[in-house]
Amino acid sequence: MRFFYTWLFRLSLPLMLLHLWWRGRADPAYRKRWSERFGLVPSRPRTRTRARRRLRERFGVVPNRASRAPLIWIHSVSVGETLAAIPLIAELAARHGQWQWLVTTTTPTGSQRVHDALEPVLNGRLLHYYMPFDLPECLTPFLDALRPNILVTMETELWPNLLSACDQRKILTILVNGRLSEKSARGYARFHRLSEEMLSHLSRVVAQYPADAERFIGLGMPEEKVVAVGNIKFDLHIGTGLISEAQALSHQWRGKTRRPVWLAASTHGGEDEVVLEAYRTLRTEFPELLLVLVPRHPVRFDSVARMCREQNLSLVRRSDGVAPAASDQVLLGDTMGELLRFFGACDVAFMGGSLVPIGGHNMIEPAAWGVPVVTGPHLRNFAMVSNLLREVGALAVVENAEQLAAQVASWLRDTDARASAGARGREVAEQNSGALARSAAEIEKLMQP
Repeated sequence: MRFFYTWLFRLSLPLMLLHLWWRGRADPAYRKRWSERFGLVPSRPRTRTRARRRLRERFGVVPNRASRAPLIWIHSVSVGETLAAIPLIAELAARHGQWQWLVTTTTPTGSQRVHDALEPVLNGRLLHYYMPFDLPECLTPFLDALRPNILVTMETELWPNLLSACDQRKILTILVNGRLSEKSARGYARFHRLSEEMLSHLSRVVAQYPADAERFIGLGMPEEKVVAVGNIKFDLHIGTGLISEAQALSHQWRGKTRRPVWLAASTHGGEDEVVLEAYRTLRTEFPELLLVLVPRHPVRFDSVARMCREQNLSLVRRSDGVAPAASDQVLLGDTMGELLRFFGACDVAFMGGSLVPIGGHNMIEPAAWGVPVVTGPHLRNFAMVSNLLREVGALAVVENAEQLAAQVASWLRDTDARASAGARGREVAEQNSGALARSAAEIEKLMQP
């Protein structure tokens, strides 16, 4: 079955390259570093161990065979998975100073987040490349050049040829923060022979919840190799420095009139229009309301800005580096890496990717700040999390601009209800933490000699 998958992938490769080239119209980074996608990367140099250095310094003796430090390979597709992986990497890197790190992503945005967030943490121990195409001829040079000890994939990243190639080279493989919706499980089940073979190459599955674990087992993963530990995205640390930054933003945005702030985060095409329609409705009751609008992908920043201006909305861009004036209606969040502090500066948050069939984005972040959340109905990526927050009234689901405006207005109008909903959301976030440490422990078990 994998034979047919591989040839189908090969036949589709020209279309994939055309897709990258097409996306490069808006973001030129998609047209760069294609050699990495074919697995062509420099060989990782061998490193000297402490014992080797001591022998060399004391006796002038150098063992014939050099060694390599353990290389931990983390694969995260894009921004969301990368943000989840960063605390895990930081946790393990602090405990194991000898480990080297390889992080692969598939998008330029994810690539930028890797460099920005991890280079200061890993202090020279980071390698970063795009993930090669899932073809033997692309994976072979990549694996031979880098020779990782373990592959840690995030959430849903399962590739048949990748897992097979790692298994052939005795490279350990573990899926961390694994999730598998009913819809995805049905899709895998249609190709059960390919799915069973693929899962047989995994050393371990660290699933989010028991329901996810049961679906992996139902597809053929041995029960003894599966454990459910919770969602590591709940292990969100909001330090005093971040709190101070959020407070400064809140003061800057609200100005002397202490205007209310509504944040629409990680929006996709088709959602910005709904948000702006709801905003126009809200301004009839809250004329000073500031909308902080943050598109999910940087390539859409300019088009969303044009959309706002075409609707005669006064707009300021975050990248301009100036505070919104009292007359400004929309602040466009067109910078990277600031969204977490934005949640701490708003009154109500809308999480995008949910009014369109994307599957939702991380509503744990606003909940951890004690901010009530509104989403659309498409929440398969955070099904369990959204259920937990809905049960306590910290999250509301809407389907159109009218419902969105009504829910936001309800929370803006009633300060006590808004604070109560936010507090319950924060409590859910705190009660469900701990998965990060358990996931790190599972990786350490596999790395034991």
